[in-house]
Amino acid sequence: MELNGIVESLVNKNILITGSTGFLAKIFVEKVLRTQPNVKKLFLVVRAENTKSAKQRLHDEVIGKDLFKLLKEKHGAKFDSFISNKVTPVVGDISCKDLGVQNSDLKKKMFNEIDIIVNIAATTNFDERYDVALGINTWGAKHVLDFAKNCAKLEMLLHVSTAYVCGERSGLILEKPFKMGETLNGNSGLDIEQELKLAQEKRNALHAQEATKEEELAAMKELGMQRSRLYGWPNTYAFTKAMGEMLLGHLRENVPVCIVRPTIITSTYSEPFPGWVEGIRTIDSLAVGYGKGKVTCFLGDYDLILDLIPGDMVVNAMIVAMVVNANQPKEFIYQVGSSLANPMKCTFFRDIAFSYFSKNPWINKDGKAVRVHKAKLFTSAASFQRHMTLSYLLPLKGLQVVNAAMCNYFRHTYSDTSRKIKFVLRLVELYTPYIFFKGIFDDTNLETLRMEMSRHETEAKTFYFDPKIIDWEEYFMNIHLPGIVRYVFK
Repeated sequence: MELNGIVESLVNKNILITGSTGFLAKIFVEKVLRTQPNVKKLFLVVRAENTKSAKQRLHDEVIGKDLFKLLKEKHGAKFDSFISNKVTPVVGDISCKDLGVQNSDLKKKMFNEIDIIVNIAATTNFDERYDVALGINTWGAKHVLDFAKNCAKLEMLLHVSTAYVCGERSGLILEKPFKMGETLNGNSGLDIEQELKLAQEKRNALHAQEATKEEELAAMKELGMQRSRLYGWPNTYAFTKAMGEMLLGHLRENVPVCIVRPTIITSTYSEPFPGWVEGIRTIDSLAVGYGKGKVTCFLGDYDLILDLIPGDMVVNAMIVAMVVNANQPKEFIYQVGSSLANPMKCTFFRDIAFSYFSKNPWINKDGKAVRVHKAKLFTSAASFQRHMTLSYLLPLKGLQVVNAAMCNYFRHTYSDTSRKIKFVLRLVELYTPYIFFKGIFDDTNLETLRMEMSRHETEAKTFYFDPKIIDWEEYFMNIHLPGIVRYVFK
C-alpha cells in the first residue's frame, strides 16, 4: 500500500456514483468537488422518468441542499456552470441490468471513460419487502459489478455495505469477507438465485390471489423477515446486504473491490461544516421524540456500547480506501466505526440528550418550550413493552391494567391506541437486535490506512477519519443535537 497524494489522484478521474440522492452520497459528491475541482466528471445515477426529471431531482435533492453552500460561495456566479460541467445525471436503476441505462451513447461513453465506481445505492428499511430488498441490495450489487466489468479503464469498484451484515454476533467482529452461501447460524442451503426465485413466486401467487396492495406489502415484508431469520440474520436489510457482499466476492474475478462497512452514521463532524444531517436516522428518531417530549423512556443496556460515526468520516475513509487500493485486483474490507477506538455507552446518549434539551428546550408550534425529564432506561424488551402498553392504555379510562389478558382486551377495544402500540412494539422488535448488540467492530485494516495517513500531515487533515479525535460530549452538545434540531425537527 502506498499513499501518494489522495487529492492529486482524483485529477481527471471519471467517477460513477449510485444512490446519488442519499445522505452519504451527497457528502461524497460535495467532498470530491470541493477538494478536487479538477475531477473530470461525476456520473450520478438517478431514478427518474427521463433526463429532464433526473436533472430536476439532482437540483432539488442534491445540489440545492445546504450541504453545498461552501461550494456555492467558492464559485459564486459560476457555480451552476461548474456543476453542469462536472456533474452528469444518469437516468438509471441498479435493480436492472446495465443499471437500467437506456441511452446507448451515454452507456458507451461511460464504458470507455469510467475510472471509479462508487455503489452507495441501498434500501435501508429493516423490514423492506423481500423482492425490493433483493433487487437493490443483493442483485443491485451484481448489476454494478457487471457494469464495472465493461469499463475499460476501471481502477476500483467501491461498495458501501453495513457493519451489521454480521447479524447479532458478539465479541470482536473482524473485517472478514463472506463466502458464497455462508450463513450465520450454520443452516445450509442458502442459494441466492433461489431466494430471488422464491420472492418472485410469492409475488406471482399474491397477484393470482388478487391480494390488495396492503396485503401484498405485508406478505412480502414477512417473507423477507422469515428468510433472514432462517439463516441467522435479524432482518431483511442486513441479510440482503450480506448476500450482495457474497456476490461481489464470488463474481468479481480481477475487478479491484473495496467493501466499506459503516456502523451507525450520524451528522457531519467538521466538513463541509459541522452538524449537517438529513432525515431521521436510527438513534436520531429517539432524539427527535425525546426533544419533543413524546419519548420518556429508552430501551437499552447500561453496559451497551453505541457505535456511531459521523458521515464525513465515513466518506473520507471511502475516498482514501478507493485511491490507495486502485488497480489492485483484490477484495478489501474496511469497517468504519468507533466501538473499538472510542466507545460510547448507551447511558451517555440518554444523559447527554437530557443535558442538551434541558438547556435548549424545543419550542413547539404553540410557542411553548417543551420540558424534558431524564428518560427511564428499560433493560429488557418485555419490561419496555409492558410499560408502553400501560402508558397508552391507563389514561383511557383511568383503569388499572393488571394482566396480559386485560391488555389484549383494551388493544382490541381502542383501535387507534392499538395501532400506536403495535407500531411502537414493531419498532422495538426491529431494533432490539441492535439495541442489545454485544459486538465490537475490529478496524485493523482501517487502522493501517490511518497509520499511513498520519505520515502525511496535509492529507491526514483533509481526509480525517480517526474516531479517537471525537469528544462525544462536545460533538453531541455543540454539533449533532443542534444539527438534528435545525435540519430534522419539524
